[in-house]
Amino acid sequence: WVGGAWRAAAGGGWLAVEDPARGAPGAVGGRARVARGGAADVAAAVAAARAAWRAGVWRDLAPGARAAVLRRLAAGLAAEAGDLARLEAADCGKPLREADWDLEDASACFEFYADLAESQALEEEVPLPEPGFRGRVRREPLGVVGLITPWNYPLLMACWKVAPALAAGCSVVLKPSEHASLTCLELARLAHAAGVPAGVLNVVTGLGAEAGAALAAHPGLAKVCFTGSSATGALVAAAAARRAVPCTLELGGKSALVIFDDADVEKAVEWAMFGCFWTNGQICSATSRVLVQDGVAPRFLERLARRAAQLKLAPPLDPEGQVGPLVCASQYRKVVGHIERARQSRARLLCGGAERPAGLGGGFYVRPTVFTDVPVDSALWTEEVFGPVMAVRTFASEREAVDLANASEFGLAAAVISRDRARCERLAGAFEAGIVWQNCSQPCFPQLPWGGGKRSGYGRELSKAGLENFQHVKQICTYESGDVWDWYAPPGPRAKL
Repeated sequence: WVGGAWRAAAGGGWLAVEDPARGAPGAVGGRARVARGGAADVAAAVAAARAAWRAGVWRDLAPGARAAVLRRLAAGLAAEAGDLARLEAADCGKPLREADWDLEDASACFEFYADLAESQALEEEVPLPEPGFRGRVRREPLGVVGLITPWNYPLLMACWKVAPALAAGCSVVLKPSEHASLTCLELARLAHAAGVPAGVLNVVTGLGAEAGAALAAHPGLAKVCFTGSSATGALVAAAAARRAVPCTLELGGKSALVIFDDADVEKAVEWAMFGCFWTNGQICSATSRVLVQDGVAPRFLERLARRAAQLKLAPPLDPEGQVGPLVCASQYRKVVGHIERARQSRARLLCGGAERPAGLGGGFYVRPTVFTDVPVDSALWTEEVFGPVMAVRTFASEREAVDLANASEFGLAAAVISRDRARCERLAGAFEAGIVWQNCSQPCFPQLPWGGGKRSGYGRELSKAGLENFQHVKQICTYESGDVWDWYAPPGPRAKL
């Protein structure tokens, strides 16, 4: 979708759509292929976005006018939520019930930024110490921005970036993951129908190494925003740094969930499963390192093994399904490899495993898997698996729990479950993470900032920080006195000319 119209890739190439439920290429939602965009298509999309930017068809609209368009887009997403959720589930493999939630969140994201665009003060007065001078700080849209999004939440992650970028007045080039692009193309259609002018939102599908790399390195961008793996994020950041262009990175994680002896075991088990197995375990913030205090560990593990084994694996469109297939063959091989290596280590398999579940054909299904007694130097404990695999260790003291939680290269999220509110507050301050959950795991609201530190990236999305990501801060200093001073006079009282 470039310049307000559909077009074939400049090179004429196509990418086959892979059906994760079948484990093979096949039509998903009636679509069997997407255009294989490359550098030429990215250049055309950036040119269209720059033309729209120069023409001022979007940036010069009053915030209220932009907000009205965003609300129409939110309404369009809500009106087609059922069809979009089915397309999303089939494309990336997540259970339909989760895709339904994602569509609600996607619509809410546009509503939130429409409200914020209207309420944000775009200019503020700053008192100055020198008489006769007036100071102001103004927020303006950055310009043309490049957005690169992942496959685990294809539409929602696009909305996290597109909604604030449009609310700020920017023009956008969006490059979705090659593993799940279909709903992002639908977003372009709905944006056009809502009144987003031609060239303001452009979508280029294609491989990350081709279209994604070309977008990250394009000299016509004012900013690049990326969500994905830490390895790819480093490449995106390097490409932006070569041009001194700002970059926001939301990367991987290996988040800890700390459960104390005073926790309600039933609730702790449910939050542990939600924090690790939701979206088939393919969540950057997944609390896949679970630390359980010694006293409650036996009861917790017994209940966890029973509940995890009860989760229903099913094709994405099965309304009763709770765990679906992983997104693609390469991800399936990666997750199974982690499980097989963990079985060969000192870790103890509690439930699940690498064997394909019966009755589901050749789809990329992995049973919810839990390992206990996981060595702290093992890949299962230190590396992001991005699948439904949980690593569990026990601890004795609060200090030990904090040290184990923070002993990670990642710093995206952390969670604590305890009835002791003072303890929860202590851990919130002690965790080296950008997101802390108390007595829960994985809730996400657009009103709160999202992002981390260490190898989990930098910058924040959502909340007002998400809007400020796409704004340029300008100072305006005005001399309002009618007097003119002899600034070059010798030291002493200034003299008027």
